Amino acid sequence: MYKGVIFDFNGTLFFDSEKHLEAWREFSKRVRSYPFTDDEMREHMFGRTNKEIITYLLGKTPEPELVESLGKEKEAVYRDMCREDYKNTHLAPGAEKFLDFLKENNIPRAIATMSEIDNVNFYIEQFKLEKWFDSDKIVYADGLIESKPSPDIYLKAAQRLGLKPEECAVFEDALSGIESAKRAGAGKIIAIASMEDISLYEKIPAVSQIIRNFDEIDRNIFSIKISM
Repeated sequence: MYKGVIFDFNGTLFFDSEKHLEAWREFSKRVRSYPFTDDEMREHMFGRTNKEIITYLLGKTPEPELVESLGKEKEAVYRDMCREDYKNTHLAPGAEKFLDFLKENNIPRAIATMSEIDNVNFYIEQFKLEKWFDSDKIVYADGLIESKPSPDIYLKAAQRLGLKPEECAVFEDALSGIESAKRAGAGKIIAIASMEDISLYEKIPAVSQIIRNFDEIDRNIFSIKISM
């Protein structure tokens, strides 16, 4: 039985991996004249900070001002893509129903995303996240926290819930995020195959369940406090 839930966001609660791929490919062409490959995406983009991705693209550590400028440029491209494709800019299938279940049963929940504040604010507004999450339960890339696969972001999210990592179920789609949750000692890691084939996750011992949408979750794995 798990007392809390921690969600990655991109590719997990919001199936936006294709938009990020498209935005980074376009940005990669601007920076080095050719796009990211799929393998580069998996290894150097998913679950990483903009600083790390831009450093990889440039082949050297850039000045902070350049990282900020290029990062904002890329994220603005991505948000414009989301706004233009408004019909597909919604939470993942079954996510709202599952979040309602967690809220109705007072099950603590948090988000652990490597997105930066501009995107986080966009998500809060676009998806009305305040309905399910307190703002202080959204852990994001603030320039201080190490990126996935470091365990830091999941350790911090569990701490904000007042729980031990082993008391939490984690939902992830990225390989680096799964490794991050594993290193943090998460009690259960559920991979959501939003873009990748299920076979990718079947090879990972740390993954205890693979789903395609949130309707597939067994609600009985959560510890529910019954009010008297």
